[in-house]
Amino acid sequence: MRIALTLALISIVAACGPQLGPSAAASPSASDTAVAGSASGPRISQPPISPPTPPGTNLPAFACTDASGGKTGVANTITARVAEQTTYDRFVLQFDPIVPTYTVKRQAKPVFPLGASGQTVSLAGIAGILVTVHSATGATTFTGDMDIFHTEYKVLKEARQTQDYEGYVSWGLGISQPVCMRVFTLDGPARLVVDLQIPTS
Repeated sequence: MRIALTLALISIVAACGPQLGPSAAASPSASDTAVAGSASGPRISQPPISPPTPPGTNLPAFACTDASGGKTGVANTITARVAEQTTYDRFVLQFDPIVPTYTVKRQAKPVFPLGASGQTVSLAGIAGILVTVHSATGATTFTGDMDIFHTEYKVLKEARQTQDYEGYVSWGLGISQPVCMRVFTLDGPARLVVDLQIPTS
């Protein structure tokens, strides 16, 4: 009797307990869903970034006129350089931190005033160009030559600083003949560039 009762209780408990069936398929977790969604979703690519234009690539045309430009502000002159290229001779005046207001004027002779002294200086060549910068000085910052000779150049024969006085800095360029110019500025470092076109004939 006890055995029958015990077996009956075990049967009842087993019937009321949880049913053990085959394992259900595991549901994907939220992180799995996110990974799967990102892997199968559309890929958004960033538009290509154009590389910066190298300095000196988009240059103005040569013009047989005077030029002016620059930024309002005070600057120090740092140095001056010249270079000879295939189709032009180049004069560069470097500043910090900006290229201030400037004028570049052609003249019939390579004769330039020496500051406010009233004296003049004649440079090599038969014509001239006067580069004048306003609100600038190189009294404590300029390094390098202030009188640069290159008589072997086709156009630019001499470049000389003719003034650094009361906020005005001037450079005279002695040239072999009247020519057209290309005047522009560059950044990093700040530079005023004067290209003198070599005549083709």
